Order: sequence, then structure tokens, then C-alpha cells
Amino acid sequence: MEELGVQDKVCTFTASDFARTLTTNGDGSDHGWGGNHIVMGGGVNGKQLYGEYPELVEGNDQDVERGRLIPSISCDSYFADLALWFGVSQSELPDIFPNLEYFYQDYSSKPVGFMP
Repeated sequence: MEELGVQDKVCTFTASDFARTLTTNGDGSDHGWGGNHIVMGGGVNGKQLYGEYPELVEGNDQDVERGRLIPSISCDSYFADLALWFGVSQSELPDIFPNLEYFYQDYSSKPVGFMP
């Protein structure tokens, strides 16, 4: 990318919103929320970790039931950062990502901040 001079115009993004519950359903653990995301590219505010690692105990503040934890940053928030980088306006974000409002309300800043 550097040789072609496009390092700031390319972004690679992986997403995994798959996780497991902390408790069993009798046959194992159920699907949960949260996961890992990796964002790479010359224009990325790199070498950073975003979000909060949850306390892995049943009944913590992020536990909604049976050890199913709500992530501190939603997939929609990550996608919204990318959408802004692609040129989507802040005012369009709620229409494109209807669940974004549950994690992000400050439309004067970027949802996560990993893109310039």
C-alpha cells in the first residue's frame, strides 16, 4: 500500500460479534454478544485498544441474563466510524444504524474514534 501511495486510503476490518454466555443452558453455553474486532490501515489511529474488558462473573453490571454480557462498544459503533470515513454524514448515522443510539448519542464526535 505504501509503494502505491494508498496506505491512508485502505482500511481492513474484521468483525466478530459472536461470543458465549458465562453460564450453561444444560447442554453447554449459549450464544452471547461481544467479540473481537481488528482494524488495520495507514489511516487508522492504531496501536490502541478500544472498549472495556468486562468482569467475567455472572451478575456484573453488563450481565442482562444468565451471563450474557452487553459489550461496551457495539458493532454498529465500529461500522459507524467506518461509514463516516467513507463520507456518510453524522445526520445519516441513525437511519443507517438504528441500534447505534443505544451505545452512542454524542453526534459531535466519532462513535469509537479509530478513524481520523
